[in-house]
Amino acid sequence: MELFDHLALGFATALSLQNLALCFAGVLVGTLIGVLPGIGPIATIAMLLPLTFKVDPTGALIMLAGIYYGAQYGGSTSAILVNIPGEATSVVTVLDGHQMAKQGRAGIALGIAAIGSFIAGTIATFIIAALGQPLTRMAMLFGPAEYFSLMVLGLAFAIVLARGSVLKAVGMIVLGLLLSTVGTDLETGEERLTFGLVDLSDGIDFAVMAMGLFGFAEILRNLENPESRDVVKSAIGRLLPSKADLKRSLGPILRGTGLGALLGILPGNGAVLGPFASYTLEKRIAKDPSRFGRGAIEGVAGPESANNAGAQTAFIPLLTLGIPPNAVMALMMGAMTIHGVIPGPQVMTKNPSLFWGMVASMWIGNLLLLIINLPLVGLWVRFLKIPYRLLFPAILIFCCIGIYSINNNPADVMFTAFFGLAGYILYKFDFEPAPLLLGFVLGKLLEEKFRQALVISRGSFVTFVERPLSAGLLIAALIILVIAVLPMMRKEREEVFQE
Repeated sequence: MELFDHLALGFATALSLQNLALCFAGVLVGTLIGVLPGIGPIATIAMLLPLTFKVDPTGALIMLAGIYYGAQYGGSTSAILVNIPGEATSVVTVLDGHQMAKQGRAGIALGIAAIGSFIAGTIATFIIAALGQPLTRMAMLFGPAEYFSLMVLGLAFAIVLARGSVLKAVGMIVLGLLLSTVGTDLETGEERLTFGLVDLSDGIDFAVMAMGLFGFAEILRNLENPESRDVVKSAIGRLLPSKADLKRSLGPILRGTGLGALLGILPGNGAVLGPFASYTLEKRIAKDPSRFGRGAIEGVAGPESANNAGAQTAFIPLLTLGIPPNAVMALMMGAMTIHGVIPGPQVMTKNPSLFWGMVASMWIGNLLLLIINLPLVGLWVRFLKIPYRLLFPAILIFCCIGIYSINNNPADVMFTAFFGLAGYILYKFDFEPAPLLLGFVLGKLLEEKFRQALVISRGSFVTFVERPLSAGLLIAALIILVIAVLPMMRKEREEVFQE
């Protein structure tokens, strides 16, 4: 009964005229970003972050969340119609979605992607609502030592689930932690790693780093690799799947939702792995696996459900424990901090309208995606024909204006350009920047909890292992890292990511 009262509060918050308009704007922009290959939700949220400063925290987070799961949906449109995934989670949709489009069933593929995403989003919303309170109560029992150990476990997961070399992932997280220490130490007043630059005395601005690593660097990558777009020229056809298609898709949708919801909670690339895991599962249990890759509707329904469910359950550790599980959630954590909201268990207790308003807005946003996107397919096809050389100058100017407007400081634009170049170089050497951002966001909190735990224990490091929960979390992190570096496991991990 209490759950329904909380959901009623959430819907009352989310259905206010301003929040409804922000939710609509978020899912619409998110879909557009997902449709246009080469931008992505991370860069978009980083670019639009300054626009939310004049909006109340609830409305700002509702809009930013809408951009995230809207991009998951939009990515499937370009994957099906153009054979180019608009977002990382839509890579698998390309395999069967574009084949369906070539067979004249583009409308059916788009329709089942929309229906699967809506069902997955609805179920994921209830999962968040059901798990929110128990996890918040559990988090209230955490002290500084437990929080420190939990963040170490999160970073260990991020290392294992990051693409590429384990050693490179460790290097990126350590670099992120080091960058988080730049600035003035709040306890001693001493400047750290500022190299005498006054602009670094307050530390590196989160939005500056995020926009550089994911906005500017993404532009450089796309200019280096101009894509050839093979837009399907045949008619889209009817959008509503037949009864036979729906019957064949129901199992994959439910299995994909379960897999995506579970993997979305994991730190690292869990939400990205959901569609891959769903596709692999459907192919293995199919009576005729040879259909996959040739236009099997299950190859669209399962992964699309998994990516939407994962996108939403990724909010669970952020809102209940204050731990961002991936780079997008790290951006959301940065946005919450900028708006004066401390991510973690206190969000639900001190600001219940924000927590439940966000939960309710996710269901509303998924309904809006279903209503507005299917009729707009023709418009998205036209957008897909826009060459990237016409898009990037506008994106670049928008990024620079947004960054400058945060502090009215030209140096911020220069630092963003520096991080953009650094992000591009990291990409060229196969370093993934997402763990770096995760390490940067968690770094300050990690240091704060570490110091608090030592102050309480009067400088004794034993406090981290004498408390059962803290010791258990540290042991789990150690086991995960040991397993990840074992030669046999490392080889299997590389094969999975390659596949």
